Amino acid sequence: MKKNLITVVILALVVVNLVLTAVLTISIVPETKKANELITKVCSAIDLDLQAGDTAGSLAIDVADMVDYPVNEGATLTINLADSGDGNLHYAVLGVSLSLDSKNEEYTTKFGGTGDLTPYDNVISDTIKTVVASHTIDDMRKNEDAVKEEILESLQTLFKSAFIVRVNFSSATYQ
Repeated sequence: MKKNLITVVILALVVVNLVLTAVLTISIVPETKKANELITKVCSAIDLDLQAGDTAGSLAIDVADMVDYPVNEGATLTINLADSGDGNLHYAVLGVSLSLDSKNEEYTTKFGGTGDLTPYDNVISDTIKTVVASHTIDDMRKNEDAVKEEILESLQTLFKSAFIVRVNFSSATYQ
């Protein structure tokens, strides 16, 4: 008889444990989902900052270690801009130069430490034109830094290196 009573008590405790587990699961799972969403948002924001820091790079490099390279020997690039929907054709006239990290290992090995990218001027110009042509005149006026960042990322991808640390517009006219 005592064995049956102990079995009933154990069964009752198992049922109570099952009910309490269900209650905890129902009450905790939504809060856990909210916490996971918050953590995901924070992580994505941190990743964006880390990625921007990687491409911007010029914050970690001393100005004395930067070499300025004028694209196309300083000549301006005339680029048609994307249609802004106002019925007019718009273009940008840009003088572009690149800031190169002279202490970067690939800068010294690939280019002999001279920073002469003249053989790549056409490819660099084409990359710049492709990026700029995908933006409207409003994008160029309001988000010029974002466009420079996009150009920088494209050039770093093109050269598969981070020796280019900054894109500069020595002159910029939008019409």
